[in-house]
This record gives sequence, C-alpha cells and structure tokens, in this order.
Amino acid sequence: MRTVLLVTMLAAAGAQAAEKVEIDNTWVRTLRETLGPHEKLAAREHPAAVVIYLSGPRKDEVAWRDAGKYGDENPSDRPLEQVVIELKAAANGHTSSSGSGPVALDPVKLDPEHHLVPLENARVRVLRTILEPHLKSPMHEHPHYVVVYLTVLHTTMKMADGREVDNPRQPGEIAWRDYLKHETENIGDKTAVEIQVEIK
Repeated sequence: MRTVLLVTMLAAAGAQAAEKVEIDNTWVRTLRETLGPHEKLAAREHPAAVVIYLSGPRKDEVAWRDAGKYGDENPSDRPLEQVVIELKAAANGHTSSSGSGPVALDPVKLDPEHHLVPLENARVRVLRTILEPHLKSPMHEHPHYVVVYLTVLHTTMKMADGREVDNPRQPGEIAWRDYLKHETENIGDKTAVEIQVEIK
C-alpha cells in the first residue's frame, strides 16, 4: 500500500515519467507507468500487452496493445498512471494442466451479471468483476491471472479446500494469482470493482 501511495504522490507532484516492475514471472511482466503532464517515455520494443488506465481521460478502461516499438506520452495537463501487463512467450501454448486455459467453473457463465468481459483474444481474457456490498460469488475457477484493483475492496475468499483468506485492497494495487478455485464475498459496504487478466 505504501508503494501505491508513493507512486501516486510522485505523479501528483509532477515527477519524471517512470516505469516500475511490480510482477515478473514466467507468464507476465507487469509495469506501473507514471507520467506527469506532457511527459513521455522513450520508445522501445514491447511485447503484446494489456493496459489498464488508473487515471486520466481513459480512467478504468482496458486496452490491448500489439507487440511493437513505441513510447508512451501523456498529452494532458494532469498526471497519468497506468498498469501495463506484458505477456511473455512462455504464456502462450500452455495447457490447463499447468493452470492456464479453459476452466470448468467459469465465472462468466456462472455469474455473468457480475463478471463482464471487456476484452478477449487468443492470449488473454479480461474480466471486469463488480462486487456489490455483501455479494457472494459462486465457487468458480480462474487460470493464472493478474488482478488490478480499481476501488477499495475488502473480500474474503473461501478456497476449494475450505480455507478462508482475508483480502483487503486499495485502489491501484496489483496481485498475481496462480490457478485458483474459490468463492468470493464482498464484506465491505461499498461496491468494489477489479480487473482480472486471465492468461490463456
């Protein structure tokens, strides 16, 4: 939480454009990019990626970027913060036995009202999960995935083995999860929203 607050404070103060690696594993490299007003990040080669905008005119939107050489620029008068989830080559071609690929208990099929799909292609499926106060989801599964929390969130997760995990989060936090089977309950008093980027 301190890291999130520090990055936000630096951006608000007009600090230099920066990229910070927050997750780096076999599947993804996840960057937090902060750009002050009218700042740029130098062009470089990028793999295919999902971008989640945490601030700016596209706040809370999700976008797909093909691989290529490009830089980022903030054309506005306000600080910009975004999460870039770069997909590694190893993430493609894995089977469900390794925790990636189709799942039997698909949250989109089990609870479509609260699990929307703003983006899907051959590499990822992105879910916008909306948890109303005290809402409890059915038991469901995810392949390996990245979670980006858009709002304050306080859930409990009941795992397939019966364990319960307390999960309080702040806006802008990021988490990696290996294949997971669980129920989720929003124990807070406000609607919570998160983005889940499932790896295919």
